[in-house]
Amino acid sequence: MLDEFNKGIFRENPVFVMALGLCPALAVSGQVVNALGMGAAVLFVLLSANVFVSLLKDFIPPKVRIPAYIVIIASFVTIVDLTMQAYLPALSASLGVFVQLIVVNCIILGRAEAFASRSTTASSAVDALGMAVGFTIGLTAIALVREVLGAGTITLFPLGAFNGTINIPGIVDSPARVMALPAGALLAIGFLMAGFNALKAKLDAREARRRAAAGSEPEAA
Repeated sequence: MLDEFNKGIFRENPVFVMALGLCPALAVSGQVVNALGMGAAVLFVLLSANVFVSLLKDFIPPKVRIPAYIVIIASFVTIVDLTMQAYLPALSASLGVFVQLIVVNCIILGRAEAFASRSTTASSAVDALGMAVGFTIGLTAIALVREVLGAGTITLFPLGAFNGTINIPGIVDSPARVMALPAGALLAIGFLMAGFNALKAKLDAREARRRAAAGSEPEAA
């Protein structure tokens, strides 16, 4: 179960490894609060869809499985969209149409087809949690780089006397405005993806050497 969770965060990270769900990564990553809101929405939809697809997989005819999955996903997207409009109108306005576009997000439909339709409910739930957390980490990392460099701020949810905005001294007065533009999103994704994959390659090589050493110990003995 732990391996199923970890793969979505690192080995099969949706943003940095599989390059899925990049449309919201480009569009709503201008502020950290938007990234966190989109991540929470994807978490709810992905978890709910995976669980329901896993529960209903034996009752859905193979010929209509994709339309059935889309209906299930669209139902939970509607719940998220209406809830945001009712209780978080500012966040809903910031995310705009990209909440509704979760219906066609490759991560959601891909996990339903490739994993939930062939696995137990518990495994499907853990897979959804890992993938959603990995997506949220990737989206938040992009938003953090873009907002800090492009605006000199970190925007979070307001709480009490805290207005939700943290100003970064030295950057807020002279930010690199290009990072707030679509070009900045491409730059941030590119550099973060390169760094993530370089780190992943190092760790994979270290793990391969460890396994090779462990496999040679009995022969040496």
